[in-house]
Amino acid sequence: MGGCTKKQKMDTLEEEIVQNRPLTTPLYFDIKETQWPIIYSTEYNIGFMGLEKLHPFDAGKWGKVFEFLKEGKMIRDDTTVRPLEAQQEDLLVVHSKKYLNSLKWSVVVAGITEVPPVALLPNFIVQRKVLRPFRYQTGGTILAAKLAMERGWAINIGGGFHHCSADHGGGFCAYADITLAIKFLLTRFKNVKRALIVDLDAHQGNGHERDFEEDDRVYILDMFNRGIYPHDGYAKRAINRKVELQFYTDDAEYLQLVRRHVQGALNEFEPNFILYNAGTDILEGDPLGCLSISPKIISCDAAEDAPLPDESVEASVPRSTSDGSLWSRLKRRNCSTVPRSQTQENIETCVDETNDAPASST
Repeated sequence: MGGCTKKQKMDTLEEEIVQNRPLTTPLYFDIKETQWPIIYSTEYNIGFMGLEKLHPFDAGKWGKVFEFLKEGKMIRDDTTVRPLEAQQEDLLVVHSKKYLNSLKWSVVVAGITEVPPVALLPNFIVQRKVLRPFRYQTGGTILAAKLAMERGWAINIGGGFHHCSADHGGGFCAYADITLAIKFLLTRFKNVKRALIVDLDAHQGNGHERDFEEDDRVYILDMFNRGIYPHDGYAKRAINRKVELQFYTDDAEYLQLVRRHVQGALNEFEPNFILYNAGTDILEGDPLGCLSISPKIISCDAAEDAPLPDESVEASVPRSTSDGSLWSRLKRRNCSTVPRSQTQENIETCVDETNDAPASST
C-alpha cells in the first residue's frame, strides 16, 4: 500500500521526458557558418493523386516560394537549412496524447484539412502524404526560433499553423508549431522571458491564442479579417492587441494599422523574442483572405518606405516570421541597397555590413 504502480511510474517517467525534451531534442542543431538561417525542405509540399487541389489552399506553395527565391539568386541549395521531422516526443511538449492519437483516424485529418476524400484513405497514406509534411514544417519552425536566437533572425518557408492548439486542429493546421517554438525557447533559453507574437495572416490565430490564454509571458498582436474563419470568440479573449479588419481593406489603411499597432505593442510589452506569422492570404484576389493588399506591400520596395519600430527595439530583439512573406522586411536598408540581380555572396556582404535588426521568420 502507498507504493507507486508500474503504470504510475511509467507515466511519471514519460512526463519527465516530455518536460526535458526541449533540452535534448535533435530538432535543435548547429548549422554551417556558410548557411543562412533560411529553412526549407522538399518534404514540406503536400501532394497525392490530386486530392490537394480540392482545397483552395495551395499545398505546394512552399516549394514555389523556394524556387522563386532561387531563380532570383537570393538563395542557393547549399546555403539553405534542411530541418528534421518533429517526432512524437517533440509534439508532446504541447499536444496531448489523446489529440495525437486522434490523428491516426483519417476522418479526423480530413476535417482538419477540409478535404473530405482524405477520410477514405488508409491512415498510413495520410500519415506519409499529409501529416509528415506538416511535421517537417513544425520541425522547421522550432529550428527557426533557435537559429533566430543565435543569428538574430531566421525564416521558415513553411509552418505558421496558427489554427492548431494543444488539443484541436483545424483550418489546414494539424500541429501547433507556433506554440511549440515558443515553449521550446522558454525552456531552452534562459534569457527568453517574454515573447511577442505578431500574427498578420488574414485569419485569426485562434490556436496559439487558446494555448497562451493565461500565460503573461506571451503577448499576442493579431490583425485579421473579422468576417472570415474561424470566428473564435473564446480565443479572442487571449489577444492583447486585437485589430479586426473589414472585407477588402486596402494598402493605405493596412500599413497605417500595422505601424500603429506594432509600435503600440512594443510600447506595452518588452519582448526578448518576436515571432512574426506572415500570411500571403492578405493579397488581393486570395479566395480565403478577402482583403485587398497589393503585392508591392510585401515586397522590398514597400519595405524600403515602410516605417520601422523604434531603433532601440529593432536592434535588440531576435525575431521569427512564418508562412510566406519572406525577405520583404528582413531589413529595410538591406532591401534598398541590394539589387535583385546580385549573387548571394554579394548579398551576404551587404547584410553583414548593415544588419542591426535581428529577425527570424517561419
